[in-house]
Formats: sequence, C-alpha cells, structure tokens
Amino acid sequence: MLKGKSAVVTGATSGIGLVIAKALAAEGCNLVFNGLGDSQEIENLRRGIAEDFAVKSIYHGADLRKPEDIPALIEAAEEAFGRLDILINNAGIQHVSPIETFPSERWDAIIATNLSAAFYTIRAALPGMKRQGWGRIINIASVNGLVASIHKTAYVAAKHGILGLTRAVTLEIAEFDITCNAICPGFVRTPLIERQIETRAADHGISIEAAAVEHVEEKHPSKKFVTTDEVAALAVFLCGEHTASINGAALPVDGGWLAW
Repeated sequence: MLKGKSAVVTGATSGIGLVIAKALAAEGCNLVFNGLGDSQEIENLRRGIAEDFAVKSIYHGADLRKPEDIPALIEAAEEAFGRLDILINNAGIQHVSPIETFPSERWDAIIATNLSAAFYTIRAALPGMKRQGWGRIINIASVNGLVASIHKTAYVAAKHGILGLTRAVTLEIAEFDITCNAICPGFVRTPLIERQIETRAADHGISIEAAAVEHVEEKHPSKKFVTTDEVAALAVFLCGEHTASINGAALPVDGGWLAW
C-alpha cells in the first residue's frame, strides 16, 4: 500500500514507535529512524528492518529537545529518498509527581519532547508535502490528551497541546491532500508504562504482575492493555489513500477508557 513512500518516525527505537516503523516497512515504506539507545543496537534494528522488509532505512540522531536539530531530521529523509510522505510524531517521555514537587526541569523536558518537537517537525515537513501535494502526519497523543490523570501535569498538558496542534494544522493543510491526525492510546505496556507499574508495585508491596493488573483495570473496562500492534495498525490505515477525509481527528485506542 505504501511502496516507494518514505516516513520519518520519532521515538522509533523502542515501544510504539518501533512497531509503527516495522508496520510501515511491511507496507513497503522507506524509513528514517529517530530515537534514543545504544548506537550498535540501533544499527542492528535499522539493518534488520531494511533486510526483513526490503526497504531503505537510515538513522538520524536529532535531539528533539533542541529545535535547531530538527530541520536536519526532515532534510535527511528528503535527501535520502527524494521526498517525505509520512511523519509520525511518537517520541515521548513521562514524569509522575504532585504538581507542588514537580521538578521544573522535568516539565521543560516533557513539553519540549512531547509537544514542541512535533511543532518543529511539522513546520519543517510541510513545505515539501505541499510541493508534492500529498502527506500524512500522525501525532501519537494519549487518552491523556482528552482526559486528565493525577500527578501527570506536564504529560497531560503536552498531550492536550498535541490535539490542539493537530486540529490547527489540519485547518492549514486540508486543501493540499495532506492529513494531520492524532492517535490517543490508553495504557500500552511500553517501558514508560512499565516504570509506572514498578512504582505501583513498590508503593503497594505487591508483585509486578499484580500491579500491572491493578494499573490496567483502573482505567480499561476491557481489563486488557492496548497492544503496540493495534496502535500501529491504525497508524498504517491513516497513511492510506482512502483516508484523505479523516483529518484533524483524535482517535482513541483505549480499551473503553473514555466510556466510563
């Protein structure tokens, strides 16, 4: 479906971002990876996906906390593949703390990584997408872009901001056959959520698995974690030609969280 197209995926070295990258590659999409991790492990991932799916892939180490680094990330895709068709803004970090003890530096880092980086990648990507008359932008938000959770002020603020950014961008690009949508997952058992489970286990004096059950049952009527494959499948769907009229949407994948 996406053979010959190219994508930038941020936060693509683990978790949701990695699974989205693999799902795009499975459809024939060339990739620019961005994310943190050991350089050799990243190279192994990059090479493995390129070989497994017979696509081209490169890694770019732009620090998304630094706006001046971000244009080069987009340029890398345009130089390597001739164009950038798909932008997946997935990179994200988390810190959990009551607001009165929430460290200022963690607020700044979360807003920079989870919100501002998406603004800068979109700003850099849009000129090329407009010239070619086609593009797909997908922002990985969160159910916390639609409802709040306790002790997550920076994360909730950033994810609400991502939804506002998504909608505002949509109004500017809708006539160019470019879409900008947000996916809002509930709890996905990524390293970010795993750390919250570990904290719950320690605080309550229970096992990791018991804490995981408590964690998911608290919010998901399904009593199941959302899988990375479910999020990736929606992302691939939104990249298709037949989704041109889905624009500015905030699409929950949340196990029924918002139905409570």
